[in-house]
Amino acid sequence: MNSQPIVDQIPALRRYARVLTGDTWAADDLVQDTLERACSKWRLWSAGSDLRAWLFTVMHNLFANQMRRATRQGRGSTIDIDDVAHELVAPDANPGAALDLQRCLLRLPQDQRAVLLLVSLEDMSYAEVAQIMGVPIGTVMSRLSRARSRLQELLDAPARSTDPQPIVGTPLNPAIPLRRLK
Repeated sequence: MNSQPIVDQIPALRRYARVLTGDTWAADDLVQDTLERACSKWRLWSAGSDLRAWLFTVMHNLFANQMRRATRQGRGSTIDIDDVAHELVAPDANPGAALDLQRCLLRLPQDQRAVLLLVSLEDMSYAEVAQIMGVPIGTVMSRLSRARSRLQELLDAPARSTDPQPIVGTPLNPAIPLRRLK
């Protein structure tokens, strides 16, 4: 197997891993695990098929397995969102808008957030996303529609008071809930 096409996919894999895990270190570990699995199972990839979709499928399945394992083992902790707020803002962007978008994305259910980001950020087709997530295309379309509607509702919500409210919602990594600590 020629490694160059795999190397070309690493930036996209890192973006998706960051969305799944919500943590730079965990994302890098997930990418490494994905690449190790891809190299050890390269015979399972059909030559001529979409390598990108296959790699994303491997990553999605690894992440799902890790989350199931973490849930069974009862792992979990709470982190203060203020401790990671600096990582949530793009350097060139308006910090308030980027942080608001990130908070809204955090409130989407994980399955809707993943579909939204794979279609919007990674520019994947519905069929590719369906293959990666192991669901029918109709489910992808439904999740995408619900994610877009909910995200729009969250972004259009009136500005909050200056008193910070607790953030309750679906974190990027369910094993690490994000909460505003008082």
